Amino acid sequence: MRDKISQLFCLQKNACKNNSTDNNRGHNVPTKATTNGTMCANGSLGTEGPEAPETDSSGTGRMRKPLERNGSTQNHAVHLERRLGLFSGVALIVGTMIGSGIFVSPSGLLVRTGSVGVSFIIWLACGVLSLLGALAYAELGTMNTSSGAEWAYFMDAYGPAPAFLFSWYAVEAFVTECDPPRGVVKMVALVAIVMILFVNCYSVNLGMAVQNVFTAAKLVAVVVVICGGAYKLMQGNTQHLSNAFSGPMPNVGSIATAFYTGLWAYDGWNNLNYVTEEIKNPSKNLPRSIIIGIPLVTLCYALINISYLAAMSPEEMIVSEAVAVTFGNRVLGALAWLMPLSVTISTFGSANGTLFAAGRLCFAASREGHLLDILSYVHVRRLTPAPGLIFHSLIASAMVLHGTIESLIDFFSFTAWIFYGGAMLALIVMRYTKPNYPRPYKVPIIIPVVVLVISVYLVAAPIFETPRVEYLYALLFIFAGLIFYVPFVKLGMTPRFMNKVTLFFQLLLEVVPTSSMAMFE
Repeated sequence: MRDKISQLFCLQKNACKNNSTDNNRGHNVPTKATTNGTMCANGSLGTEGPEAPETDSSGTGRMRKPLERNGSTQNHAVHLERRLGLFSGVALIVGTMIGSGIFVSPSGLLVRTGSVGVSFIIWLACGVLSLLGALAYAELGTMNTSSGAEWAYFMDAYGPAPAFLFSWYAVEAFVTECDPPRGVVKMVALVAIVMILFVNCYSVNLGMAVQNVFTAAKLVAVVVVICGGAYKLMQGNTQHLSNAFSGPMPNVGSIATAFYTGLWAYDGWNNLNYVTEEIKNPSKNLPRSIIIGIPLVTLCYALINISYLAAMSPEEMIVSEAVAVTFGNRVLGALAWLMPLSVTISTFGSANGTLFAAGRLCFAASREGHLLDILSYVHVRRLTPAPGLIFHSLIASAMVLHGTIESLIDFFSFTAWIFYGGAMLALIVMRYTKPNYPRPYKVPIIIPVVVLVISVYLVAAPIFETPRVEYLYALLFIFAGLIFYVPFVKLGMTPRFMNKVTLFFQLLLEVVPTSSMAMFE
C-alpha cells in the first residue's frame, strides 16, 4: 500500500511539472484551450453549455479565468465534479432548513412575542426575508460559481482580509442542530457524526442520495402533521386561532430577538451557494432550487404551526418539551411513534446537509491559503473534500461534548446577520465596481438593499434594547482572526514543520490538491 501511494505522488509531481504556473497563488494550474483560442486555468464549464465570459475583479471588462471545471477525465485536474441537479439542490435547501426545531420547540416565537398572531406574522416574515436573501445570493452565486458562498463574494468585493474573517468565524458556525446531549445521548450524537462523515467522504453521490431520501422522509412527516391538524380543524378546534392578536404587542428589541429565533429555524437558505462548483448548470439550477425550496419550507412552517394550535393551546406549546410528540399523542393515537422518528430523521438529514456544505467552505478558503493547505485537498479517486469534512466533524464533535445550544443560537444569530448583511453590501458594491461582470441571474437592486437594512436592524436593535456582553464577545471573536491573518496569510509565514504535516496527511488520506493531475481511476 505504501509503495502504491508513493508511486501516486511521484506521478502526480511529474505530471504537475508539465503544467503552467499560476503566479498569483503559487500552485501549478493546468491550462486548456477554449473555443475562442484563449487559454483558461482549470478549463470551462463543459457540457452544460457555455457560460458568459467573466471579467476580472477590477471591473474593467478584461476576461477573468474560470474557477471550476465540469467533468473529471483522465489527465484533467482533480476537482469537485458537477453532480447536483435541480432535485438535489432543492433537497439540500429543504433538508438543511427543516431540522428538529419545528418538531421539538417551535414555541420560541410565542415566548418572545406573547401573541399567536404576531408570532405567525414573524414566521412568514422570516420566510420572506430568507427568500429575498437567497435570491440575492443567487445573483452572487451565478456571478462567481466557485464554492464558498460569502467567502468567495467577500474576496471579490472587499479582498482577502474580510474573506478570511468570515472563514475564521464560519469554522465555528457550522454545527448540527440538537439539544445539549448528556451521557449516552452524547455517544449517539458522536456516532451520527461519524456515520455522516463516512457517507460524505465515501461519495458525493451517496451523500446526496442520503440527503434526498431523508428530505423526502421529513416532508412525509410534515404532511402527517398537517393532515392531523386539518382533521382537528374540521372538528371545530379553532379556539386558539380565533383571538390571535389578543396578547400585548412586543417592543422593538423583542421583535428582533424573535426574528433570531425564527431565522434560526430557516437557517440553511444559503447552503446551496457553498457547493456551486458541484451544481449542474448553476446559472439555472441555483435560482430554481431557491425559488422552489424556500417557499416550500415557509409553507410547511406556517401549516405546521396552525396544526399545532389546532391541537393544543399556546401555553401547552410553551411548556411542552417536544411539541410534535405532544401533538402525536393527542392526534395520531397508535401512530404517535411517528413523531419521535420524524425528529430523528429530520435532525440526521439536516446534519448531513450541513456537513456537506461546511466541507466545501473549508475547501474553498484553504485553496486560497486562508486555512491549512491540506483542507483544500480532495481524494484522488472519490473526488470528495475529505480533509475539510473531517475537520468540521471534529469541531462538531467537540461542540457536542462541550457546547450548549442556547449560547450557540445567540452567538450564531447575531454574527450571521453581520455577514449576511456584508454579502448584500458586496452585491451592491459590485454592481458599481464590476458593471461588466456577467450576471446570468440578476435581482432588482431593491432586494439586497431591503435585506441589508433588515440585517442592520437585526444586529443593532438587540444591542440598544438589551445590551449584553455576549455581543461584544462575538465581535471580539470575529476580529481576533486578524491575529492569525496578518502573519500567516498577509505575510505568508509558514512553520517549517507544516510541509511534513501536509505530506503526512496526504499519504494517510490519499488526497491531492485540485491543481494536481488525476492519474488513477
